[in-house]
Amino acid sequence: MRRPVLRLLPFCLAMACAARAQDAPGSEDPLWQRCPLPGTLPEYRPRTEGAAPAREGAPTDVTARELDLSRDEVTVLTGEVELSRGDQWLGTDRLTWEHEGNRFHTDGPVRYQDRRMRFAAGRASGDSDQDRIELENVQYQFNDGPGNGRADSVVMLGERGSMAGATYSTCPPGQRQWEFSADDIEVDGEEGMGTARNATLRIGKVPVLWTPWIRFPTDDRRRTGLLWPKIGYDDRNGFDYEQPIYLNLAPNYDVTLSPRWLSRRGLMLGGEFRYLTERSRGEIAGDWLPDDDLSGRDRGLASWRHSTRFSRHWQFGSLLQHVSDRSYFDDFGESLAGSTITLLHSHATLQGRGQGWDLRLGMRDWQAASLAVSEFSEPYRELPSLQARWNRWLAPWAELDVRAEAVRFSHELRDGGDRLDLQPSLRLPFGGAAWFLTPQLSWRYTTWSLDEGLALPDGDTRPSRSLPIWSLDAGAYFDRELTWLGRDLLHTLEPRLFYLKAPYREQDDLPLFDTRPLTFGWPGLFRSNRFSGGDRQADADQVTLALSTRLFDADDGRELLSAGVGRVHYFETPRVTIPGAPLLSDEGSAWVAEASIALARQWRLSLAHQWEPEDERTSLSAVRSQWRFGEGGLVNLAYRYRADLLEQGDLSFVLPVHRDWRLVGRWNYSLRDRQTLEALGGLEWKSCCVAVRLLARRYVRESGDYGSGIYLEFELNGVGSFGRDTVRLLDDAILDYSR
Repeated sequence: MRRPVLRLLPFCLAMACAARAQDAPGSEDPLWQRCPLPGTLPEYRPRTEGAAPAREGAPTDVTARELDLSRDEVTVLTGEVELSRGDQWLGTDRLTWEHEGNRFHTDGPVRYQDRRMRFAAGRASGDSDQDRIELENVQYQFNDGPGNGRADSVVMLGERGSMAGATYSTCPPGQRQWEFSADDIEVDGEEGMGTARNATLRIGKVPVLWTPWIRFPTDDRRRTGLLWPKIGYDDRNGFDYEQPIYLNLAPNYDVTLSPRWLSRRGLMLGGEFRYLTERSRGEIAGDWLPDDDLSGRDRGLASWRHSTRFSRHWQFGSLLQHVSDRSYFDDFGESLAGSTITLLHSHATLQGRGQGWDLRLGMRDWQAASLAVSEFSEPYRELPSLQARWNRWLAPWAELDVRAEAVRFSHELRDGGDRLDLQPSLRLPFGGAAWFLTPQLSWRYTTWSLDEGLALPDGDTRPSRSLPIWSLDAGAYFDRELTWLGRDLLHTLEPRLFYLKAPYREQDDLPLFDTRPLTFGWPGLFRSNRFSGGDRQADADQVTLALSTRLFDADDGRELLSAGVGRVHYFETPRVTIPGAPLLSDEGSAWVAEASIALARQWRLSLAHQWEPEDERTSLSAVRSQWRFGEGGLVNLAYRYRADLLEQGDLSFVLPVHRDWRLVGRWNYSLRDRQTLEALGGLEWKSCCVAVRLLARRYVRESGDYGSGIYLEFELNGVGSFGRDTVRLLDDAILDYSR
């Protein structure tokens, strides 16, 4: 008799989320925790962890203080009436059931809760035969987010429902910073769509958007429609308006069209096609600006990203990109990092991996994407490349490793060739809990097949190189417990010795396809080669002596200090080099020192320094400090120096000035050039349900002149944002902004 009551109350008020363009984040999001949510509905009963109990087939349990059967065909339940079924719960003080016609009504307030939401209504009535329920004076609240609202009345008939005088917001009921309202909302639960009439969006009490009629989704199914537009302005492109249009073509693929109007350049057409199959996924994206009003030529960017997993061991991945011209990113890049892209790369790789083996067959291509890079200086294409590795433990103390690479290098403007690089190694790891000793012997053999234009001076087009490489890596670990300033600490001391021996081979006449000098730093103290790629193998007769120390909090294991210092000493001065490689000292490398210090739980300082003892000068120095404070306060301060190349200071910050107001900014300054590289500043107002960001930016373009822009974004939490994507811009400019 009573089961139809709960069957009619799965609560079609999910239609109230009609106003939402996306699901609201969960309550674990720190933004939502800013709202105390005064006046919202309490949880009527604790929710169970994990999956919700199944409703179908579940019995309906009914409890009440009194059950009146005195009248024929009428049952009256009074006094703390509760009905529960699966995750559903209904509570009221008095419920009357009319057996003839299967009608029911409550004589007073009714409360309801399930896994998604809860509501309170002034009264409820319904007809089980017609699958109809009517609610009056309804207030509702979502369980996993702050979405809430009211309705004067709700009528549900099967999978269809309607609301009159409905509202929705993610703001607390008493603090309506924004709210959707509509005179009438109709919902088709089977289709998952609703229709609102006379709908208004208010920010504060000011109406900012009105529509006489609108259709919207009421669940998380994807549907065709308009997304929030993006608006901005900069001095090169002028007023910038982009209107994304989403097309839900099928369950496993969709399209987003993004027409974008740039007042100084014209209409740019953008789009993204996404697809998903049982084994594959990918996206095809691009932008196209025909007949740019400023440059007079067609501009565009295209990319295709794809991945396929064939089996447990085999997969394929690719990224194909092409840009119309070398000024594209300088003109249309939205961040300093984006506007300074110099090379655009494409690759495709078939990879297999299993126990003890790894195989990769691929291709790689490059395109100059900056005026600073000529087409002649583009890196060589790898068409194709084959990399293989085989690893086997011969004994608990002996490991055999074989690496092989075969590559075809080609270039539109330069001669190329083929290269085969083989390197078998035998590694003997010995050690215990507090020490290790690892000798390793390798043999490296490399051969080339060169085009005629790259032949050696004697006409040889098939040069080769082979040499043994021997290394010994040894270290120890010492620790002690100590007490300092009342804190129990664990202090470690970790000395390390690394010896490397590789005989000299004349290589000046060999080609340079993909080889560059590696950046020297702490990892460089323990490398077996100073160069990337296979065209150069550095000679060496050297030893690295390094010492590291760490300090831990004995109570929680937090690292308070990590520091290390080391240097490479040359028994023989290395002779192998390439154009552009740094000059090496006769005695040894620069002293390398690195440290990371937790000055406080929210304050960390990192340092790196390289000192050239022969020249008595600093070759590299870097300092970075991050301080977190208060409710979202953040300051990053960095200094970077590299001899004869750059000297920069970088300051970025998020400064709370009030509970809801924050100042954000970045200043990146070149001390060497005495000019600002990027200046970004703005104001952010961020409450629990609304965020507004206004930013101004000035930065150096690749051409050397300055660019500037103004960006404004409105974000209604749980709905979406309107304006330029300022969060992405701030993520690029301010380290850990979104963290």
